[in-house]
Order: sequence, then structure tokens, then C-alpha cells
Amino acid sequence: MAETTLQRTPLYDLYAGHGGKTIDFGGWDLPVQFSGIKSEHEAVRTSAGLFDVSHMGEVLVEGTGSTAFLQKLMSNDVSKLTAGRAQYTIMCNEQGGTIDDLLIYKMSDDKYFLVVNAANTQKDVEWMKQHAEGDVTVTDVSADYALLALQGPKAEEVLSRLTEEPLEEIRFFRFKENVSISGHQALVSRTGYTGEDGFEIYTSPESARALWTEILKEGEKDGVVPAGLGARDTLRFEAGLPLYGQEMDEEISPLEAGLGFAVKLGKEADFIGKEALLRQKEEGVPRKLAGIRMIDKGIPRTGYAVYKGEEKIGEVTTGTQSPTLGQNIGNILIDAEHAVMGDEVEVAVRKKRLKAEIVETPFYKRAKS
Repeated sequence: MAETTLQRTPLYDLYAGHGGKTIDFGGWDLPVQFSGIKSEHEAVRTSAGLFDVSHMGEVLVEGTGSTAFLQKLMSNDVSKLTAGRAQYTIMCNEQGGTIDDLLIYKMSDDKYFLVVNAANTQKDVEWMKQHAEGDVTVTDVSADYALLALQGPKAEEVLSRLTEEPLEEIRFFRFKENVSISGHQALVSRTGYTGEDGFEIYTSPESARALWTEILKEGEKDGVVPAGLGARDTLRFEAGLPLYGQEMDEEISPLEAGLGFAVKLGKEADFIGKEALLRQKEEGVPRKLAGIRMIDKGIPRTGYAVYKGEEKIGEVTTGTQSPTLGQNIGNILIDAEHAVMGDEVEVAVRKKRLKAEIVETPFYKRAKS
């Protein structure tokens, strides 16, 4: 069988210098860890970690019909956005399943910058182009951008030393264009996927390489480390942030995935999937995402079956030993009637059924300063 060539980000050849170990992640050769998943996780919770997330897709939507077009495609209310603000939203199919979850950055009334999941970029762009009408152009600009995420309580302090931009003015889910960091132009947003404060830095592939080195050098005395996909996954999971392909997909609706806050069923514009979601809301969602803590010894892994008595009621979507809590925890998607706080369920780990308790999520919330 022919070997598939994995895609690489512009920073690929810098990983080895930091001890990076790479894996195939949705067709990309990306670092799973540098110094170690647990130590990188801890650094993000206490200081800061720098992630290369240049595999993410970027799409430009332009034209006088942009807002109306996005209102038709997205579950959230895009009309509420003003220039300089970002919004988390879901793009659904007619059945209410999730095509993708994404961020929308409003640059102006006629220009939006969308950030989509890497493995979905082509599918998303095709879906958008298929539904475009009026004065709207959809352009995949992923190749023009690299993306760094500096995440953790010391992110602002460290990045501030490399720019004259008053970063404290970029509040949560806001962004600024043309920010100069060590002489490199970037779009800087106060967003992230770790549950911590931090920034996402969109810049040219060439600038990203220089900034990777500059930020790590500047942050070294503060304990800033390069961080990989392993820590990114444990961090986002503890903080209750969903991963496409696990907590949601084309068969799982955002309501089932607990993302109702990003689904505005009352907005004036009809969006694709709205009818199906309205019906789900009225009749009650068939399945619910819930958190579990293992009572018996064992780790609930993605895809493991979940039982109530002899009845299979669902499966694990994500599970791990939480580095912050030191407990074996997981997310499960189960029949809604069984999603009762404090109830006991069983997880099939190898050939054993192990006890677990349904608990509140998110598992971790950062203390507000």
C-alpha cells in the first residue's frame, strides 16, 4: 500500500530542537509532546505553554451578503458580533448534526475570518461554497497563516514584553489586527482551548517560526515551555471543551453535546438544522453528554461502552487520568434518561465492567484573578 505523506506545519523542523515527538493527527505530522504531557499540562496551568496549531484551517468570507450568509449557516447569532469580536458557533446539517464547530472573527460588516478544524477544512469550504448566494465569496486562506497559541496565567505578562500593544485591552473573545510582536505583524485574539487565559496569534508562516523561538526565549525564565497535542487534549478535556470527532460529529447535535449556549433557536434568521434542533428541544434530546469519575481502578478510553445494569446506554467520548485532579475521569454520551447526577454506571474496560459515578462538568475551572 502506498505510504500517505503527512502534512507538516511551517514549524515542523523546529520541534526536534525541543525534543518533540510527532504523531499522525488527522493527516498532519504534529508534536504529541516535548518534555512530557504531564509537565506541559502543569506548565499551562501554572505558567504558560506555547502550542503550534498551524494545522487549523482559516477561511475568509467577504461581500455585502456575508452576515446574512453566515446567519443562514451558523447556529449562533452572528448579527450580535461587532468588529474586533470573536464568536464560537456550530455549523449544522439539515438533521441537526454537527458539520463543524468553529470561531468567527468579525473584521468588518463585509469581512469575516473563520477558524475551522484542520480535518474539516475542505469539507467546510465545500459546504459554504455550496450554500453561498448573493454577494459572498468564500476563500480558503489556510496556507497564508500559521497559528501559535500562548496559554496560561503568565501569557499576557510574557507576550507584553515583546509588543508595545496594550494586551490587557484585548479582552476575552476580542482581537486586534496588525499587532507588532518583535517586529512581526499578527492578528492577536484572547481565545484558546485550554481553560486558561491566553492568546492565539495568527501570522505568516515565516513570522511564526521567528515568534516561536522569540516567545520561548522570552518566557524561559517564567517557566514557559513548548507544548504538544497530548497536553492540549488533557487541558481542553478538563475544562469541558469539546473535540470534534469525539464529543460531536455529523451524527451528534450541539444540543446533545451540551453546546446549547452557542445555539440561538430564537434568532430571526433560519439556519440549516434549526428545525431539527427545535424538534429536539421540544421533545427532549435523545442523548446527553455527561462527565464521569471512575470509582473502580481503570481509565475510561474513547469508544469504551457504558452500561446501566445489562443495558448498553452509550459510550465514552474522551477519557484520561486528569493531571490536575489525579483522578480517572471521562465524558460519556449516553441515553438522556440515564444522565442523572450522582448515579452509578459501568464502563467496559477490556473484559471487565468498572464502576463510575456521573459528576458535574467541567472538571476544572480556573480561579478568576
